Amino acid sequence: MNFLSNTLLFKRIAILVSLIIVSLILWNTYIFFQKFKNEERAKMEILVTAQKELSSNTNLDANVDLPLKVIETITNIPMIMVSEDGEIEHQNLDSIKLLNPKYLKRELEKMKSENKPIELSYRGKNKKLIYYRDSDLLNRLTYYPLALILILVLFLSVIYLFYSSNKAAETNKLWTGMAKETAHQIGTPLSSLLGWIAILKMEKVDDKYVEEIEKDVSRLNTIANRFSKIGSTPELKKQNIIAVTKKAFDYLESRSSKQISFSFRTSEDEILTNLNAELFGWVIENLIKNAIDAMSGIGAVSLSIEHMQKKVKITISDTGKGMPKNMFQQIFKPGFTTKKRGWGLGLSLSKRIVQDYHKGKIFVQQSEIGKGTTFEVLLDRI
Repeated sequence: MNFLSNTLLFKRIAILVSLIIVSLILWNTYIFFQKFKNEERAKMEILVTAQKELSSNTNLDANVDLPLKVIETITNIPMIMVSEDGEIEHQNLDSIKLLNPKYLKRELEKMKSENKPIELSYRGKNKKLIYYRDSDLLNRLTYYPLALILILVLFLSVIYLFYSSNKAAETNKLWTGMAKETAHQIGTPLSSLLGWIAILKMEKVDDKYVEEIEKDVSRLNTIANRFSKIGSTPELKKQNIIAVTKKAFDYLESRSSKQISFSFRTSEDEILTNLNAELFGWVIENLIKNAIDAMSGIGAVSLSIEHMQKKVKITISDTGKGMPKNMFQQIFKPGFTTKKRGWGLGLSLSKRIVQDYHKGKIFVQQSEIGKGTTFEVLLDRI
């Protein structure tokens, strides 16, 4: 509980800090942008003053170096001068784009929308309006906050992925530890049950009852072995997959409702592949149990095994409620379940056993609402 509380608190703090950082970035960028924009306005006003100085100076011997220097220095701000009679002059525009007659008109409209024009006149005559737009440098600054936010998002994503992977690793360790502890705990009563079976045989109890008890004890031993193998790399041996699959199939058939029809089909007596019999039997049982649950105890389950050139294919079909296509991948995720009671681990474990341990594939071949579902397992043949 403390772990979950700490996790939630960490997430809230991370979100709050991120929002504060983004807000500060945007605010500081806005202030800087406005300051830079005002400086460009001041430069344009200085330029206009220099233009007036040149226009008003009629003395040919006067020193005009300073006004000329000002005009030559301001080369990064595009501008267009429009006289009273409509004559247009321009400075600092792209010479290549000016070849297009529409370019100058577009630039003028853009300048009118961006900044208030500055009036240039000499003693109230020869009035000109100087329009200008933001410099390319100022325009680039508008993308600066977006770049910073993108970097921040990337940084937070890396932290989140790192945190998620650590959490997943801790969860896997927890489940592995629980599975091994379960196997250990089952071992004690199993030993005791074996002793009681020996006593029952000595007491000459009906062999039929003793055999059934032995089957269930053997079943418990198999379950304990399965749980003990979780978290460790299982040993694969050359096995007849038909025999392994038939054993798991028959066990569930004998303990299921008589209202369910079971069908096992194969054209071969033996197909060899590298298997861990206990874990693969678990996969078959999980798939058949899901099929039984999907039919609510009434229907038909069919299992078929066929060999291909390099693969062996196992299909398990039911006549249950089916599922939509958007659930085909979700059902293999840990914790996902459509049942009121269940942990949603059966198919997740099955996928791990088939794909990670046996290097095969398991997937939903097809499903139709109200008609049933077919799962398919593919493994390499020997």
